[in-house]
Amino acid sequence: MLRLAIQKSGRLSEDSLTLIRECGINFISSSYKLKTEATNFPLEILFLRDDDIPGYVQDGVADLGIVGQNVLVEAGFPDLEVEALGFSKCRLSLAVPRADAYGSVESLQGKNIATSYPSILGRYLAGHGVQANLHTISGSVEIAPSIGLAEAICDIVSSGSTLLGNGLREVETVFRSEAVLIAQPNLTAEQTDLLDQLRFRMQAVRRAKRSKYILLNAPITALDEVRRLLPGIKSPTVTPLAEAGWVSVQSVVQEDEFWHITSQLKAVGAEGILVLPIEKMIA
Repeated sequence: MLRLAIQKSGRLSEDSLTLIRECGINFISSSYKLKTEATNFPLEILFLRDDDIPGYVQDGVADLGIVGQNVLVEAGFPDLEVEALGFSKCRLSLAVPRADAYGSVESLQGKNIATSYPSILGRYLAGHGVQANLHTISGSVEIAPSIGLAEAICDIVSSGSTLLGNGLREVETVFRSEAVLIAQPNLTAEQTDLLDQLRFRMQAVRRAKRSKYILLNAPITALDEVRRLLPGIKSPTVTPLAEAGWVSVQSVVQEDEFWHITSQLKAVGAEGILVLPIEKMIA
């Protein structure tokens, strides 16, 4: 049995549970329960405060955890990371009141900065030769300048709307973060095998999310160009159509390249282009 700790509520919790379900692992979750057990995989899920997860995993109370890199690094356990998961992306940024002048990070020399991440921020400032007074607070960091506690803040930013709503503007990116899978360093051989199985499933799900299955018809005269545009995993599947001179082509394209490739396919004569989601993709 593996014990996996995840955040008990919030967006990271929802995304983590979605990923586990997409890995084919079934379980029942409830807002009233602090742990649950999977019915078809040897996995127990613990619902904890995100700040506590790195410590629980380091101490072996939990075998695995899903947590933001920002929390992991701030806790001082970056070596626990085994897999970047690609969701819950955000950044830790410095922000100042919109009306204040700002030239560079050096202009924060001697200033008061409010943050929930003093370790990460302290290292960043030291790397720029800046000495500032860091005020560690656990929440509502954005209010600090307006109540006179600090001249600047350093906090997690996703869209920036919270900063805007509190009269602040983002001036420096200190750290970029995403959700990661972490593991305690003393797993047994059997637990390590289960971890490898879980990572294999997670990688298949993530690979599928980044890819699309594409089917199209193309004239044989354009086939070489179509194959150049659609390399696929090894090469595209090509099947003759009943209509002479035409073929059906099936392949996989990356989500980020899809629209650009589609326009190029149409330009060389491709027709009837169908695009389908991929549920799992095994490399």
